[in-house]
Amino acid sequence: MELKYVGAKPTVSQHGVNFDQTKPDRYTFLSSAVELLEALTFSDTEKENIHLYHPELREYSSRELLEFLKKHCENIEDVFTTREEKTEKLIQKQIEKVKENNHLTYDERVAWLGNIDIMHDYFLQYITNESAYDCALHALADKIHSSNIEEVTFPLGRNYGLVMTDLIDILRDHKPAYDAVLSFVEKDGQTVGKLDMKRPKPLSN
Repeated sequence: MELKYVGAKPTVSQHGVNFDQTKPDRYTFLSSAVELLEALTFSDTEKENIHLYHPELREYSSRELLEFLKKHCENIEDVFTTREEKTEKLIQKQIEKVKENNHLTYDERVAWLGNIDIMHDYFLQYITNESAYDCALHALADKIHSSNIEEVTFPLGRNYGLVMTDLIDILRDHKPAYDAVLSFVEKDGQTVGKLDMKRPKPLSN
C-alpha cells in the first residue's frame, strides 16, 4: 500500500473516461496538510495564536507522507484496511447505474462496464489518497482542540488556504464543534490567511 499522485476524479461513460478537475486528487494537498500538522505540534508550551511565517516549503515524498500520517493519525491503518471496500462500493454503484440505464445499446453497455473495470486501480488510489487526506484533516482538528488553539495565521500559496477551507467543515462536525471563519488580512505589509476558531463553551451544570 502506498500514497502516490493519481489525478483528478474520473467520470466514466460508454464513450470513455473524463477527469473532473473540480475534484482534484487529494494527494496534491497532503504535503501542505502535513506541514500544518507539524507546525501545530508543540513540545514545550501551548499557544492560542499560531503564526506560520516560515513554512518548510518542500514537497514530501510518498514514504515521508506516510510516516508523518502514522505519527499524527491514530486511525491511519483504517484508511488502508477500508480502502478496497470503499472502492468496491463506488464501482458497484456505477455498475448498477449502467445496468439500470434502459437507453443503452448492448455495445454501449459493454463499453461502459469495460471502462469501469479498466479504472479499478485508479479509483482505488484516488480513494486511498482522499481517505489519507481526510485523516490528516481530522488530526489537525484534534490538535487544535487539544492545544486550545484559537487562531492560525498562515502565508498564501501552497494550498494552505484550500486545506484550511476543508478543515472548516471538519471543525464544524468535530466533537465538540467549532465555529471557524477563514479571512485574509494585512500583517507586516503582507496579505496572509487567518483561521479564527471560537472555542466551544463549556457545558453548564
